[in-house]
Amino acid sequence: MSTGVALGVRIHPTAQVEDGVELGEGTSVWDSAHIRHSTRLGDQCIVGGKSYIAYGVSIGHRVKINAMVYICNGVTLEDGVMVSAGTVFTNDRFPRATTVDLRQPYPSAPDEHTRPTLVRQGATIGAHCTIGNDLTIGRFALVGMGSVVTRSVPDFHLAYGVPARSVGCVCRCGQPLMRFPEAEHFEETVTCSACGLVYRVVDRVVTELTPPA
Repeated sequence: MSTGVALGVRIHPTAQVEDGVELGEGTSVWDSAHIRHSTRLGDQCIVGGKSYIAYGVSIGHRVKINAMVYICNGVTLEDGVMVSAGTVFTNDRFPRATTVDLRQPYPSAPDEHTRPTLVRQGATIGAHCTIGNDLTIGRFALVGMGSVVTRSVPDFHLAYGVPARSVGCVCRCGQPLMRFPEAEHFEETVTCSACGLVYRVVDRVVTELTPPA
């Protein structure tokens, strides 16, 4: 059973939460999920059924992890991140199971080949994505379903494909704001049709003009 469990935490009887895990207030861990030692989850998080979270992972408040998600060591999810079903994170660019002579297994512990992945606050990763390592997914960015992310995604960008490429930008609420033009240099002010927040877009750099208080 985990240590550091706050009030209002719900852990399904079939879930495995190892010693040393910290679960914030109101967090739920559903059926057959497995959370390894030394991982921290903030308040009001959801860990979906059959998801696996490795040791030493840092997860903020109000993070939603859907079913069958694999989160490896070296991953940090900031507040308000959504990771949709079937997504897989990675942390080694050149993984091998054994030494070159096939006589000894490589240790599973992090080493000089382990690379971090940071998912910034408010970002959403669509279903069945594969997330590379040594990269950042920016604030409120949106990664489309089935994408393979091999390089960083800037704040508020909409990226999808194999490999994923930025094609436009989105609002905090998730509504698309604009598709990027082919021109190298451009400048536009756009207003979200759903919530009314205003953004300035200059050469694909998105800046909030009216962030919520």
